[in-house]
Amino acid sequence: MELIIVTGMSGAGKSNAANVLEDIGFYCIDNIPPSLITEFAKLTRRGQSELSKVAIVTDIRGGEMFNEIDDVLNQLKENGIEYKLLFLDASDECLVKRYKETRRVHPMRAGTENMSLMEAVGREREILKFVRAKADYIIDTTYTTTGSLKQRMTSLFLGDSSKGMSIQVMSFGFKYGSVPEADLVFDVRCLPNPYYIDELRPLTGLDDDIRDFVLSCANTNGYVERLLSLLDYSVPLYCAEGKSQLVIAIGCTGGKHRSVVLTELLYNHFSDNGFRASVYHRDVQKN
Repeated sequence: MELIIVTGMSGAGKSNAANVLEDIGFYCIDNIPPSLITEFAKLTRRGQSELSKVAIVTDIRGGEMFNEIDDVLNQLKENGIEYKLLFLDASDECLVKRYKETRRVHPMRAGTENMSLMEAVGREREILKFVRAKADYIIDTTYTTTGSLKQRMTSLFLGDSSKGMSIQVMSFGFKYGSVPEADLVFDVRCLPNPYYIDELRPLTGLDDDIRDFVLSCANTNGYVERLLSLLDYSVPLYCAEGKSQLVIAIGCTGGKHRSVVLTELLYNHFSDNGFRASVYHRDVQKN
């Protein structure tokens, strides 16, 4: 059985994540107390072959029952039940904005009138800190639309997530913010920028003209040669450590040209070398 436990910050998109997992064949259960996870996993493993892929959402809505999550994760391992832990996150400011827009009550404020929304988010983050540290996969949805979340999760979990490390290569623009979930970040703003060429400015790194421009530069070739050498040495070390997901973020100013070209290059490199790789361009459509 392939078991994914989904948790994370309130308002970070766990419901949307569960919907995506359901769409790609997982049997999903939302808002289950942690104490029931082990027993449910045991029952499922006993013989229901149609439930070979299961996703369980558990979070702070369980109140004090959620405090059992650490013991439950240990119980799963003791019972030989393999699982992957997916943590959904977003910036505090983003979470506060989402709650203000939906006018829903934050779980930490239930029955409490004196706690501000920002305080509630901060308190929840402190409670979930140790869970986040244990996560196999972390997805930050601060700048992620519902559609792009579906794209990222589909690339991660459409296959068997238990088979080897997943490498996700993503491009982004520094002007729109960093990538909190990234394990490795490379800044390619040092490379020649096609933005300053009028006929190239409207295009993106997915267009041949931009790719040819960026990769034809001697500085780019030297950068790529050294970058691939570093990654080819480092990635097997991450695999040996048992890491489930490696997120490599490539950033340029706007996330539209240089970073996209190099992200595609890395994605093709890892795919050609047999890794379970996926690609995601966070800011390529932004102006």
